[in-house]
Amino acid sequence: MISRRLLRIKVLQAAYAYFKSGNSSLDKSEKELFFSIGKTYELYLSIFKLIIELARYAGARIELAREKLSPSYQDLNPNTRFRDNQLITHLVNHESLNNLFKKHKISWDNNPELIRNLYKQLIESEFYLSYLEEKELSWQSDKKMVLQLLNDLILVSEPLEQVLEERSIYWNDDLEFTVLMVDKSLKKYNGNKGTPVPIGTLFKDDEDRRFVKNIFRNVVLHHEEYEKMIDHHTRNWDIERIAFMDVLIMELAVAEILINDSIPTRVSFNEYIEIAKFYSTEKSSNFINGILDKVIQQLKDDNRIIKRGRGLIGES
Repeated sequence: MISRRLLRIKVLQAAYAYFKSGNSSLDKSEKELFFSIGKTYELYLSIFKLIIELARYAGARIELAREKLSPSYQDLNPNTRFRDNQLITHLVNHESLNNLFKKHKISWDNNPELIRNLYKQLIESEFYLSYLEEKELSWQSDKKMVLQLLNDLILVSEPLEQVLEERSIYWNDDLEFTVLMVDKSLKKYNGNKGTPVPIGTLFKDDEDRRFVKNIFRNVVLHHEEYEKMIDHHTRNWDIERIAFMDVLIMELAVAEILINDSIPTRVSFNEYIEIAKFYSTEKSSNFINGILDKVIQQLKDDNRIIKRGRGLIGES
């Protein structure tokens, strides 16, 4: 499932596009928002597929070497450890995952050069060479290898980033988050064939879907109110000279705090401060921290923040 933080980022991006376009309808922008989230889920599935394709490419290379007119001893006796990696083999035979590949038409068939480049980088990496030299075979070492492939190669691959930019405008900022999602899924696998790698769903539940829709609609419909609220606490600043992205991050935080009674205020506050660090400068995130803290205190003084259940945690 897509994390709440990434859902917040998707809402931020959609709200920014909505206000900057000047002529978008709310319904159209909301559809675009959910389409964007769907594309992120496709990227999540595509990372699984990419791992599988690298192992398949390794197997194809082994077979080609064996078919040489004059194969060497190494060609005839290759190290097949990566091709036969137990975790990757598990993914290849994962029925639910394969059904999702078909449903969402997940494929890397149009990017053979990327597969070749990634494989070349892989076989030259220290972690791959160390993996091949390990004396004992175990699913733990196979799992460790796949996690290193994911985090030390796929995550930092510039050729992959370029391909993702070409394939979808919705994937520009998603690779780090989706790799983390795949990493979490793989770490839950314990080698038991009866307990497959858990593949996340698009949304955890209907609550996550409502979470996205409610925040987006609320910040659009109450934009002027929230902007005035923020302006009140920036008396030494001209609101029009503050970066719009910074203002919008604060507005989203206010919207979430006011309409989600089950999420503690501190959780929402911290989430948007973290997002500000990614989408704003260091000075901006510190500025947002200070102003947002004042806005929240005002909302508390005005008894506008209502929390129930776990949302009461940390409230005073």
